[in-house]
Amino acid sequence: MTISSPNNAPVTLQQLLEVNSSHKQGLQQAWTAIQDKSNHINVVANIPFHQFRLDSRQLETNDAFVLLKSQTPNCPKSRDYLSQAAKNAAFILSEVDPIALFATANVSNSADISLSGDSISNAQQQLAALSCPVLYVPNIRDFLGGLIQSRLQYQQSVTLPRVVAVTGTNGKTTISQLVAQLTQLTGMSSAVMGTAGNGRLGELVQASHTTGDALAVQQFLYQMGTERAELLALEASSHGLDQQRLQGMPVSVAIYTNLSRDHLDYHADMAEYAAAKAKLFDKAHFPDLTHAIINIDDEYAQVMIDTAQASDVIVWSYSLDPSKTATFVAADIKPSLQGVEITLRSDINSNGSGNENISNINIVSPLLGRFNVANLLAAIAASVALGVNLDDDVNNGIYNDIERIAAVVPQLQGAVGRMQRVPSNDGCFIVDYAHTPDALSQVLASLKTHCKGQLWAVFGCGGDRDAGKRPLMAQAGLAGADQVILTADNPRTEDPNVILQDMQAGMSTEQYQRTHIEPARQAAIEYAVSHAGVDDIVVIAGKGHETYQEINHVRYDFDDSVILQQTLAQAGRV
Repeated sequence: MTISSPNNAPVTLQQLLEVNSSHKQGLQQAWTAIQDKSNHINVVANIPFHQFRLDSRQLETNDAFVLLKSQTPNCPKSRDYLSQAAKNAAFILSEVDPIALFATANVSNSADISLSGDSISNAQQQLAALSCPVLYVPNIRDFLGGLIQSRLQYQQSVTLPRVVAVTGTNGKTTISQLVAQLTQLTGMSSAVMGTAGNGRLGELVQASHTTGDALAVQQFLYQMGTERAELLALEASSHGLDQQRLQGMPVSVAIYTNLSRDHLDYHADMAEYAAAKAKLFDKAHFPDLTHAIINIDDEYAQVMIDTAQASDVIVWSYSLDPSKTATFVAADIKPSLQGVEITLRSDINSNGSGNENISNINIVSPLLGRFNVANLLAAIAASVALGVNLDDDVNNGIYNDIERIAAVVPQLQGAVGRMQRVPSNDGCFIVDYAHTPDALSQVLASLKTHCKGQLWAVFGCGGDRDAGKRPLMAQAGLAGADQVILTADNPRTEDPNVILQDMQAGMSTEQYQRTHIEPARQAAIEYAVSHAGVDDIVVIAGKGHETYQEINHVRYDFDDSVILQQTLAQAGRV
């Protein structure tokens, strides 16, 4: 979703620095730091421009282009972007050293390259010959979001919604949508941003990334402000946090769900993955932060708690273990195929410390699965935190909020593709996004408690991604399900059969006997429907809300829930 400022009249960076906005102090500090290192800043600061652009293909005459480093450094490509953008841009702010770009012709990566005096002199001449000035700003990500929002606000100021951000390997989509639903059901106008789409509830537009780039994120925030949304619940991916795409977002409540193996093709190891997630709980990155909601059942929870406490953020915890001391605890859980009954135990006051008056509240949730109880606790905690008056030590108001929020839980709807039940006359058929070993294990464990017959799992692994996860996914499926069907799941540029071979590594003879291999995903779903009994449960996992299958850079229409509905109809099971 691309939003332009309501008035495209030109503005200068100097004017943005002088405007009265929540980002003013941070921008001025950043700009002062740049002035200490560059003689060109005063020239650039007074050049009128229209909009910021991060994509050179979207650049219009007299826009300001921001050149960011690629995650896989490529000097020739970055140099091409810069040269092309210079033809139309008013000026360029570059995270990449432009001298290094022009001095390293035909070099793919400028890291650790020694530049000669001649190459530097030649690069300076090429830079001077460009049609617009280029300012080297190596720390631009530290304030880019705030700068973009100040530009959006310049001609027409709007009140931005408060932000609840959710991070973790699993649960982000469901929790963000539950927070938006709970707040809206209790009187707050809400919106969501994440994997399943961006927009007001019921009006989501499909997104290409969990967390968009800094420009897309700030434009969407501004758009929700113009639509008078009071709350934005968003997913904060580890990529987005690591690359500072959420810089400048007014996050007041941050939620941590869990951490399991994922994205290790990007992060070096689990410690680095956790450190990226922990940035969400650091006021140095999110100065508006007041509350951290942490799942203490997860082994990496303490990393998040330590970061939040170091920033003097109020920490509330949640747990599914009745023996633990947490702010929100599911003391009793009674599952059924219609949902779950929960006894919520809360020990809370406004500053996050314990209270001798423990509240027990009965909640009826329509959401399937034990892990959805954890998701619900996180959403309830965040909704309560949004209503807390930090200057009020009276706890009755908080308990009233919990009861008021609990009362609307039966009206909740699960996120599309998250434990989504597809109607059938017999058997139980579920579509879920679980695409990590831990997520698949949780889905299967939750459904096993409901299953009178056999539990079937249909899933695969994505191509061009962490290959080490593949046998772990297969073992997770075999450990939790009675019957497993391995199939394709966005093979991208890889041969699906190679991916399936990787998944079978280490399987025993007994496991092979319970496994069916079918590379074609539609045929795999048809096999499950034709072989599952009337008391069986079948879960089609891995794609969830996705409506495509990506093969060799082409996205073909493919929606698990649609294919499943058609297959059930053809089999006479609906």
